[in-house]
Amino acid sequence: MRELVRRFAAMRSGRPFPGFLHVSRIICAIYLTGCAGRQPVVNRGQPPPSQPAPVSAEKAEAAKRDTDVGPATPAPARKPAPRAKALDLPVSPGYVEEGNASWYGLPFHGRRASNGEIYDMYRFTAAHRTLPFDTVVRVTNLANGRSATVRITDRGPFVENRIIDLSLAAARELDMIGPGVVPVRLEVLSGGDPTAGFFAVQVGAFLERANAERLRDRMSASYSPVFIQTYESPDGLYYRVRVGKISGEDAARRFGEQLRQKEGFTPFVVRLDDASALGEKP
Repeated sequence: MRELVRRFAAMRSGRPFPGFLHVSRIICAIYLTGCAGRQPVVNRGQPPPSQPAPVSAEKAEAAKRDTDVGPATPAPARKPAPRAKALDLPVSPGYVEEGNASWYGLPFHGRRASNGEIYDMYRFTAAHRTLPFDTVVRVTNLANGRSATVRITDRGPFVENRIIDLSLAAARELDMIGPGVVPVRLEVLSGGDPTAGFFAVQVGAFLERANAERLRDRMSASYSPVFIQTYESPDGLYYRVRVGKISGEDAARRFGEQLRQKEGFTPFVVRLDDASALGEKP
């Protein structure tokens, strides 16, 4: 302690202490070494910011479409899908029929169909001998798989080995304009019971009324009722001879086969409609 007081007194008196310079050098060296070892924080090296991964042009455009939509708005409440309108007629799914289809256009275009409508060959309609009017049917061309949905508005075809006559529009959809007749499958989508109602069997069609009357008189001896129904076709007035008023299509078909075997006719089972007198296809 005394030594330190003596040194301090010497420093105040202006006389240099012999070891003072040596101590000063040591202190300065320590200070400079410490200063050299410290670096300002701002000068410290920082790792470069990570770059986003490259994005393809398609994804970039998709992202742009997703974000360029303006401020977010709450999604509107989803409304329930509208229900299909209830049909006035009972639906009879599961009715399937296979056979040949033909098509008709001119000269029937613009003429009255069997249900009273004016036939428009550019609409998806069809003629069928027994399905109720307004029955909706899917028709599939078994040769190429193409299909069309049509509404029954007419009666026919009265040609053996054909089950349906399609409008020009439906025939184009099935790609059957060229062939004219193709194998098809019918599937009822909606409408009345295809087998319920009253049916008759057509046994002949004549341009001469006298011929129709002779056949009617001959058939009346064994069957009843037998009646003549007229139809104004593009080829002239037809007189159709029909037999029976039979409840149910199955019973009518059995009766038609009896007439084929006993009388040698080519029978056509046809539904009896209230509007049938307005006209039918030959």
